[in-house]
Amino acid sequence: MTRPRFLPDNFTLMLITVVIIASFLPATGQVAVGFGWLTNIAIALLFFLHGAKLSRESIIAGAGHWRLHLLVFGLTFVLFPLLGLALKPVLSPLIGKDLYMGILYLCALPATVQSAIAFTSLARGNIPAAICSAAASSLFGIFLTPLLVTLLLNVHGEGGSTLDAIIKISVQLLLPFIAGQIMRRWIGAWVARNKNWLKFVDQGSILLVVYGAFSEAVNEGIWQKTPIWDLAGLVGVCCLLLTLVLVAATLLSKLFGFNQEDRITILFCGSKKSLATGVPMAQVLFAGSTIGLLILPLMLFHQIQLMVCAVVAQRYAKRTEPVVELMAQVDP
Repeated sequence: MTRPRFLPDNFTLMLITVVIIASFLPATGQVAVGFGWLTNIAIALLFFLHGAKLSRESIIAGAGHWRLHLLVFGLTFVLFPLLGLALKPVLSPLIGKDLYMGILYLCALPATVQSAIAFTSLARGNIPAAICSAAASSLFGIFLTPLLVTLLLNVHGEGGSTLDAIIKISVQLLLPFIAGQIMRRWIGAWVARNKNWLKFVDQGSILLVVYGAFSEAVNEGIWQKTPIWDLAGLVGVCCLLLTLVLVAATLLSKLFGFNQEDRITILFCGSKKSLATGVPMAQVLFAGSTIGLLILPLMLFHQIQLMVCAVVAQRYAKRTEPVVELMAQVDP
């Protein structure tokens, strides 16, 4: 049976289901504590497997393209935050203070790894550069995101300083990743053969965190405090933010003279925000606070970026090669 076009992907449906379950059956007491421990283990396993899967050769192959990486970093860690601040006069009255803080947090996050590379590959872009850029964004984000959160939201983490937040995030995300890289020599081939496990761990850890976050938010009365028109406005805000960044990425990559493959890589690596990294980071940076509203913009933006970029990647994939490029591929 053919899947109806209007249905979202399975993971989106699971996210919606988890939010509904948390709304009616939120975790409380010792159950919530148990979910917290389980979530931390799942996140550590996720980044360990990412470290074991990511090839150092691929990273080295794309590392030399510094102009491309600089532009991607500029889009991710400069343009996004500036847009979030510049749109405050419109966004804050439209969606409310708490959801606007969620937008600022979204703007401070690093790019995705898996989807940025997947879309670049589908669109026939510069895959080695995409691997390097996306991985570097994720790793540098461990240090840059807490700094940006401090500047944008005036939040210093549970321990009272940005350094404490960086240390906590490094222990939770970076150390498992490094351990995975060290173990890659022995388990890398097994991880590659069983890459579906990584997908389940990836999605499972996000679902666990989302359930825990929304359970806490429901217990604090999230749905009573959030009008339906604020949620509708949030969807429009996410669409606007993604559109502005996609247009900026397209124009800037042409202005700086990048070829088609590089422009594709810049488009998909520079417009993404990572749900897999953003959700566990929020637990550290906003410890002691209700993070349900803070991660809601990220959840919506993540799904919107996947749907929009899937359409864009398909269009790039159908393009015909210029005659000059085809001639260059012919053996002399």
